[in-house]
Amino acid sequence: MGKKGKKEKKVKGAEKTASKMEKKVSKRSKREEEDLEALIAEFQNLDAKKTQVVESTCPPPSSRLSASLSAHPEKDELILFGGEFFNGKKTYLYNDLFFYNIKKNSWVKSEIPNPPPPRCSHQAVVVPQGGGQLWVFGGEFASPNGEQFYHYKDLWVLHLATHTWENIKAPGGPSGRSGHRMVLSKKQLLVFGGFHESTRDFIYYNDVYSFSLDTFTWLRLTPSGTAPAPRSACQMTSTPDGTGVIIYGGYSKVRVKKDVEKGTIHSDMFLLKREGKDAQEKWSWSRLNPSGSKPSPRSGFSLAVGPAGRAVLFGGVCDEEEEEELEGDFYNDLYLYDTVKNRWFPGVLRGNKSEKKKRRRGKKGGAEAEGADEEREQGDEALQAPTEVIKEPQPP
Repeated sequence: MGKKGKKEKKVKGAEKTASKMEKKVSKRSKREEEDLEALIAEFQNLDAKKTQVVESTCPPPSSRLSASLSAHPEKDELILFGGEFFNGKKTYLYNDLFFYNIKKNSWVKSEIPNPPPPRCSHQAVVVPQGGGQLWVFGGEFASPNGEQFYHYKDLWVLHLATHTWENIKAPGGPSGRSGHRMVLSKKQLLVFGGFHESTRDFIYYNDVYSFSLDTFTWLRLTPSGTAPAPRSACQMTSTPDGTGVIIYGGYSKVRVKKDVEKGTIHSDMFLLKREGKDAQEKWSWSRLNPSGSKPSPRSGFSLAVGPAGRAVLFGGVCDEEEEEELEGDFYNDLYLYDTVKNRWFPGVLRGNKSEKKKRRRGKKGGAEAEGADEEREQGDEALQAPTEVIKEPQPP
């Protein structure tokens, strides 16, 4: 058997193993999720009593994590939805909706009838059509004691122009999961990765699904090439030309022995490329080797895509597991990734440039002062560049 045949056999074997594991996890967690379905139904019954949209100015939202924060496609606003909070004894899940006005620095709470049930670790994507839409997929719901989990596989859209929620019931979508990633690529929502976890088992995904915003249908993609290892909490960025997406980093774990698990922080990068159109559309995976100053291995970072295909990465955590203890190194550094040049470089924030020039111009004046400013700023940039280095984790 040639190398290609062995590789294909290995890929099929891995897919078969993943399929068996998913059935095993699904079966064992079914009873657990059925218990939580009743609790989720109670929340939905309470929400069903609301029949009118109520908007009110409010202080900043309460403390929470794993919420979604999205930029409004047509206004200078940010849209916050969901999240969770643990006070040391009890876990709270939210499905509240807030709008933050960037110019006014003010918050508005928007209570809209029939919202998605409470969740965290979901994904939300804004789409600039029909007056603006916010699409939400998946996520998880935890029991108040934080020991049981329900993983959603539902798809919702918030129509921003009419302030109405709509549950899109389309078959053939991804299985229930959280920690996945979703982006807009041309007229499709692409979903990658994530995980499903019960009290005894877990599974991480590396599958890819496409949801057509034209036909409202799901399709599981079968890209050629070698796919990234299963993972959650990674970066997923659309390329500027809309022909593909870039996957970077993330976290996964495997069971080494019966009661021993080993986590891996991924620092590799892949390109998922689209070729052809519509029925002739084909996808392929290829590994990227970016240049520049790369971020240290981490997961759970935040990411935003700016103009000219430049992605901004902030923070994250690197967990180190030793026996039964888990220690995390948290970051507050900033990196930029140029999708066109395939290059990383550290981002350094500076103060108000015009004020600096004005202050220094009083001492030297003219072009000489401006040149000195540039030299100082370059020097500041070199001094402030992140220098922390951590050991590359070994694969399990």
